[in-house]
Amino acid sequence: MTVSRNPFRSRRRSLLSPAVAALLSGALLAGIPLTGAAAPAGPSLDRSDPDGAWAGYSVGRSATEDTERGAPRGAGVAGMDVSGHQGAVDWPRAYADGARFTYVKATEGIGFTSDSFLQQYEGSYAVGMTRGAYHFGLPDSSTGAEQAHYFVDHGGGWFPDGRTLPGALDIESNPYGDMCYGQSPEQISGWIADFSNTYLARTGRFPAIYTTTRWWDQCTGANPNFAANNPLWLARFAPEMGPLPAGWAYQAIWQFSNAGVFPGDQNTFNGDPAQLDRFAL
Repeated sequence: MTVSRNPFRSRRRSLLSPAVAALLSGALLAGIPLTGAAAPAGPSLDRSDPDGAWAGYSVGRSATEDTERGAPRGAGVAGMDVSGHQGAVDWPRAYADGARFTYVKATEGIGFTSDSFLQQYEGSYAVGMTRGAYHFGLPDSSTGAEQAHYFVDHGGGWFPDGRTLPGALDIESNPYGDMCYGQSPEQISGWIADFSNTYLARTGRFPAIYTTTRWWDQCTGANPNFAANNPLWLARFAPEMGPLPAGWAYQAIWQFSNAGVFPGDQNTFNGDPAQLDRFAL
């Protein structure tokens, strides 16, 4: 995959297309054969954990020692993501070490907000990073619309300042029970569409979707419909990115390790700094 294929030059126009928004809010594909192996269940988390789940908890292992030293060969812009599990982050140090963007966990379900959110979200911005917020989705606890509203109301909005990324929906293996939240692929797809369309209505942007290929293809039934509008934030801790979830031809961001030079998880943006700026806008 080359930088020339990066889609974010024209993202603004496609995001606001009424025809595509109507497609997402209408009928979603159903009954598509599942592909690949079942997604790993991930560790079972304690619901009383004050910091909750985080992006990548279910991926299963760290990357190899080579990728832990830095971004994969040929990568674009280096970045990171953090949650309450990192606590107060030394943002000047992370910037000095090369991080130029970050996603910060804001919310989970409709009853959780990260105590570390403000320090992380505002601190990253203050040192010059492009930043965005993410929401850990729990489809078995409330509707997608309710969780999108909760996310926007608690820091997950988007601002056309050129340095705020669209909010991201973290949708991966259930931290607290059945991998697919006890729901069918049709139900999961409908929930994601509900979240996505509500976020669009509130902010003017479709949210990015953070997921793993195996979970997506298993739990949505390999639904390809979201790729037209929702930028992909792919999670895979490995030296190579591997296959993408159904529908996507490229990723916006690759989370490739949960350990490395930056606090939290290590990421790379699929493009150059100017394209990262356009993605924010």
